[in-house]
Amino acid sequence: MPHSKNILIKNIKSLLGIMTEPYLFKKGKAMSFIDSIENAWLLIIEGQIKDFGDMSTAPLTFEGQTIDATNQLVMPAWCDSHTHLVFATSREKEFVMRIKGKSYEEIAKEGGGILNSARKLHNVSEDELYASAKKRLDKVIKMGTGAIEIKSGYGLSYKSELKMLRVINRLKANSDATIKSTFLGAHAIPLEFKRDRSLYIELITNKLLPKIGSEKLADYCDVFCEKGFFTNDETDLILKAAAKFNLKPKIHANQLSNSGAVQVGIANNAVSVDHLEEIADAEIVALKNSKTIPTLLPSCSFFLGIPFGPARKMIDAGLGVCLASDYNPGSTPSGNIPFVMSLSCIKMKLLPEEAFNAVTINGAHAMELGNDLGSITKRKLANIIITNEMENLSYIPYSFGESHIDKVILNGKIQ
Repeated sequence: MPHSKNILIKNIKSLLGIMTEPYLFKKGKAMSFIDSIENAWLLIIEGQIKDFGDMSTAPLTFEGQTIDATNQLVMPAWCDSHTHLVFATSREKEFVMRIKGKSYEEIAKEGGGILNSARKLHNVSEDELYASAKKRLDKVIKMGTGAIEIKSGYGLSYKSELKMLRVINRLKANSDATIKSTFLGAHAIPLEFKRDRSLYIELITNKLLPKIGSEKLADYCDVFCEKGFFTNDETDLILKAAAKFNLKPKIHANQLSNSGAVQVGIANNAVSVDHLEEIADAEIVALKNSKTIPTLLPSCSFFLGIPFGPARKMIDAGLGVCLASDYNPGSTPSGNIPFVMSLSCIKMKLLPEEAFNAVTINGAHAMELGNDLGSITKRKLANIIITNEMENLSYIPYSFGESHIDKVILNGKIQ
């Protein structure tokens, strides 16, 4: 397939996700609206969206590649703002343990979970780790993901956390996807620090964060703020230390309990608080009065059999939400955003339009990429999905077991 950066897509059945400035994060009722053009064309020049309109105004002459999208939809590529894409190996043994009745917490106590991934990653070389992560990244790109946040957190040591972050930065340099990097050293307490967890927190704040900051190895700092992992006070301490090195907060909050983690994130001006399976009215009100983005991870709830975040209640209260995959080896071994959309519609009662906005423009904002990605807008990067033939957007979440993508274009290049 030619990799021309000048492409004219014509005869588009529906061009979805059109936005003009300002490219706002969508909240409340606005989440159910998508601007579109029927029987449309889209022009990509040098990797950017140059222009678009209905076919009566299409360019008569064009030098470059032309794609006929008759009966197909064209839309912005997915923006997946929460993943753990870099890991050493899968954890299907724990999957079987869960089938037999073990809980997430019980598996962790028996040496599974995050600590299991950390042990496996310790002995894998950086090159091996990069090669496996690149394969996963290429697969999710084929499913329509054009921008992705990737966390560390399976290193849990000085050398291994830095190794993970270097791998993420190699992915940034060698992929057409737009990638944001997050330091998640505070993912779990390593076994060797169980008797004095303060020593591990000192390793994070006094050694890892200065190194990461000086080498600009990450964009964000994350903490798993949850019972059995990191307390509210520890989370606050780590986030404040990270801020000194210009690492903004994006935290795991309220996955297993209503712990006050949302409020900790808001108090530290977190870009997003993610998971939110266990929240109440107080958290919804707090989020409405903040700039922090609530991010929900329905495929994690599906895989673990835990509650789904109350997305319908949040949107009806006027909040905007983001959806992300949480791709990781333990609780969500999938980066399939169309399936995330299906789950949000089936289990959370989102409209297809709300799910679409949650994984495009809202997902872009959750990575601070709203000015460059997440919508069909002139001068934005040409990260574009061309679907297979279908009648309308609702078919994507409706037909949850089907591949929906004909072509993915990133930075104007067909993947």
